Amino acid sequence: FPSHDRVSDANKIIATGSDGKIDSSLMPAGIGAATEVMVASEALAAGDFVNIWNDTGTRKARKADASNGRAAMGFVLAAVSANANATVTLQGVNSGLTSLTAGVLYYLSATTAGTTTTTAPSTSGQIIQALGNSVSTTGINFEYDRPITIAYNYRDWETDRKSVV
Repeated sequence: FPSHDRVSDANKIIATGSDGKIDSSLMPAGIGAATEVMVASEALAAGDFVNIWNDTGTRKARKADASNGRAAMGFVLAAVSANANATVTLQGVNSGLTSLTAGVLYYLSATTAGTTTTTAPSTSGQIIQALGNSVSTTGINFEYDRPITIAYNYRDWETDRKSVV
């Protein structure tokens, strides 16, 4: 770091930006959003929850999907084309969403990859993963939660049980 940058800014008062936050460039190393830049293996929309996977030694991001066991490990705030670099946020508020109900728990969708639902998946072979509670109509406070794989659909069990009795 050039010494003149630090010396000339010594003893100055820090102001917040228009968003009420301190610019992350003023924070010490290791403080700020936990992000990782990696290649997107498919096109991602702003707000998509993503699964991070190993493609022959290279970490890549793809849409998380409860229908096939691809757990959400982060999210993107900007749209990204396939094979382009994506900045994946690993925890925090995903503010790239719309039409949420504040205070509601959201799950990873088994219907539309990368998106959310207020109803947990219930089909055998799918996963249930709580993504977090909505903090507004446009944001979910995401923290990785280990998914649960549905081994047997309760509704199928009820039907099978009734046919035996």
